[in-house]
Amino acid sequence: MLEEAIRAHPRTYAGNRYVYPVLSRRARGISVGVNLNPDKVCNFECVYCQVDRHSEPEVRTVHLDRVEEELSAVLEEIRSGLLFERRPFAGVPEPLRRLNDIAFSGDGEPTAASEFPTAVRRVVGVKEALGLRGVKVLVLTNGSTLDRPAVREALALLDGHEGEVWAKLDAGTEAHYREISRSRIPFGKILENLCLGARERPLVIQSCFFRWKGEAPPASERAAYVERLKEILETGGRLRLIQVYTLARPPAEQEAQPLLTEELEAIAAVMRPLGVPVKVFGGTERACP
Repeated sequence: MLEEAIRAHPRTYAGNRYVYPVLSRRARGISVGVNLNPDKVCNFECVYCQVDRHSEPEVRTVHLDRVEEELSAVLEEIRSGLLFERRPFAGVPEPLRRLNDIAFSGDGEPTAASEFPTAVRRVVGVKEALGLRGVKVLVLTNGSTLDRPAVREALALLDGHEGEVWAKLDAGTEAHYREISRSRIPFGKILENLCLGARERPLVIQSCFFRWKGEAPPASERAAYVERLKEILETGGRLRLIQVYTLARPPAEQEAQPLLTEELEAIAAVMRPLGVPVKVFGGTERACP
């Protein structure tokens, strides 16, 4: 049952359209997702993404009043314990039955949604009304809009309300970025935005490494990745943590497969001389067929 809860990250819950709880292996607790992209529109098309972009979305618009209502209801279920009477959460052990965060994460890039700035204010309002001091508000982003004034203003508000920005960086070179992220946004633009964002607040870097077309990331790509991290630090950026993980759920393309735990540890070892904390999550004990 615990494994089911970790692997199950559906964007729907109890008839909700926008808010969903998950058991997060990285948070070691419950993360409540806020999906501002129910239309499944994203400016990245990552080969490992778990979102089914081939089926028609059931919802195309974001109604912020309903977002607020759903968020309040899910948070109350966690507080009362009702959540842990439902599948797949019924088997979650007591130490993990804790609310870790509210996360802007869903079927696309949350900060690209026009509703994002207002949604941030609404979420902060719910958090404050329920007295959830100590509960983080996370923004999971690919970094593509970190230079937009409205996004910067919203993130500045979160700085005062236990906010954290978790920014994706899965590649060290333009070629690898193009192959796995498949975005029209230049890699250089993403790097500039990460440098900017890291100068304004410490970032958590999310890095998904996996076997692609039968091959693990080569040493040259890993070395280039570390150089990109160095660039962020050398331009005055701050990094709170680097998360190294692999696939945990079925990806968009079957040629993407998880790495072994020992492979992830070897990748993390290359990063540790930077002086930034590095954590490894997941990995398999044997290679996938």
